[in-house]
Amino acid sequence: MQEITHKQLLEAGVHFGHLKKKWNPKMLPYIFMEKKGIHIIDLYKTHAKLEESAAALKSIARSGKKILFVATKKQAKEVVKACAIRANMPFVTERWLGGMLTNFATIRKSIKKLQSIDKMLSEGSESITKKERLVLSREKEKLEKILGGIAQLNRIPAAIFIVDISHEHIALAESTKLNVTTFGIVDTNSDPTQVDFAIPANDDASKSVAIITEYLTEAIIEGLQDRKSEKDEMEASKYADDDDEEEGRGNRLRIDDEDDSKKRSADGNSGGPRKRSGTGGGPGGAAGGSSRARKPAGGPGAGGAGGPRKR
Repeated sequence: MQEITHKQLLEAGVHFGHLKKKWNPKMLPYIFMEKKGIHIIDLYKTHAKLEESAAALKSIARSGKKILFVATKKQAKEVVKACAIRANMPFVTERWLGGMLTNFATIRKSIKKLQSIDKMLSEGSESITKKERLVLSREKEKLEKILGGIAQLNRIPAAIFIVDISHEHIALAESTKLNVTTFGIVDTNSDPTQVDFAIPANDDASKSVAIITEYLTEAIIEGLQDRKSEKDEMEASKYADDDDEEEGRGNRLRIDDEDDSKKRSADGNSGGPRKRSGTGGGPGGAAGGSSRARKPAGGPGAGGAGGPRKR
């Protein structure tokens, strides 16, 4: 994010306030001097408050929450609308509808009606007549003019940025009631204590509004980029952990296979046929059996009984 200098603020006319007779006494800490009946705003304090607001908006954007831009003044609406679209944030640059935040459920019904009309015009081109198409087109233009900037807003925003809090007092009151964080460009005729982050500056000149809004928009975009990079890093670390887990599982399976193969080889070496000694049809067994042959009955010990007697 590019730094903003006091010279740039001076050239944009940020230091010009309102007439002395229109001032708000609570703006005294932010007034540098009076010249020709006009109060001059202290740019050093403006720069400090601008940096503080930018840091807070960046933090909100990094958390993924929405920030609503509000500016219905003629000299500010185009600038604020372009910055909100660039940051992909909701905006209100036409009339602020009463209860746009405090009665958000009813506003959501109107937004759904706008979406249904858009769907009918895009898909039902043959089922509706020419007159019905004309009526629906006019109603769509009317709703888009007022609600087109908040069509994608599904819930109450986390913060609201207001140009000229005196002119947008209804939006400020609703935000305060709902405890929404408020940021605002505050001129010398406004009360800076009504907003959480007051930026003392000229809210009537388009250049002054542009330089402040663009600086805050850059801070919001930077916060969104930080959120995206953090998300990518988390996904990358998650994939790395999954790869490590797969690799560890593969190593365990390989070790188990090696153990099984070792067990099978050990069983194969010790499981052959065993030799039995002294029995069976082996050579030793046969020799042992033939060596123990019986002696004939007519041997020398029995010869006297079986042979002829000598006289």
